[in-house]
Amino acid sequence: MNILEKITQNQAAFSKSEKKVAEVILANPQTAIHSSIATLAKMSDVSEPTVNRFCRRLDTKGFPDFKLHLAQSLANGTPYVNRHVDENDSPDEYTNKIFESTMASLEVARQSVDVNVVNRVVDLLTQAQKISFFGLGASASVAHDALNKFFRFNVPVVYFEDILMQRMSCMNCSDGDVVVLISHTGRTKSLVEIAQIARMNDATVVGITSADSPLAQECSYVLSLEVPEDTDMYMPMASRSIYIGLINQQKRPTGRASWAFLFISFTFLSNSTIIL
Repeated sequence: MNILEKITQNQAAFSKSEKKVAEVILANPQTAIHSSIATLAKMSDVSEPTVNRFCRRLDTKGFPDFKLHLAQSLANGTPYVNRHVDENDSPDEYTNKIFESTMASLEVARQSVDVNVVNRVVDLLTQAQKISFFGLGASASVAHDALNKFFRFNVPVVYFEDILMQRMSCMNCSDGDVVVLISHTGRTKSLVEIAQIARMNDATVVGITSADSPLAQECSYVLSLEVPEDTDMYMPMASRSIYIGLINQQKRPTGRASWAFLFISFTFLSNSTIIL
């Protein structure tokens, strides 16, 4: 975990003054690298000892060591920075914030994906008698998009938005069927019940959801990506548009590589954009 990720994940533990320092650094880490401790303290409206205390809380030896870790974080790729779009942002500012947050989410997802689980799920999908994709609310649109992609492999693919149709479909499952359930939180009671019904009827249940959630506990396999979510009401949904476009623009290969490409792309899409 790089220093920016540490700051993002530990904001709740910071004191009021330390939070001011964190906000300034996350808003513009490049400026922080080239600032003196006095300048950063002034920008944060705190004292210099507060900046030093903030740095030591992040397991660095002081401000110079903190700046070294910060520079390494930026050099190693796009860090995850929770960049809120403010009402007074200029077009350049909010455009950069949206794209930076999107790229950072993808990088975090790439680092956290369990390729062994992906490999096993791709095996199941290639051998499935029938594949079902179910989600509710925002997740439903991603499940519907999966239907549009996966039916091209000449395997029966099912999608229903209606919860009663989802339940009836799972009641008719059998050995060899794969049911993919999508929920970011994994706490949607109806989907947990659907997972139980599908497994009672011998289907393999794949959850694209949060680890250790109620839904994950009912699934045969779980794909969970550690993607920090901005859950504000007006959160940009840029990553959904980007990934749907990316999948559609690719030349469709044949065989197992095509399954793997579609499933990984779909998994990244669902984990990086859904809040339900």
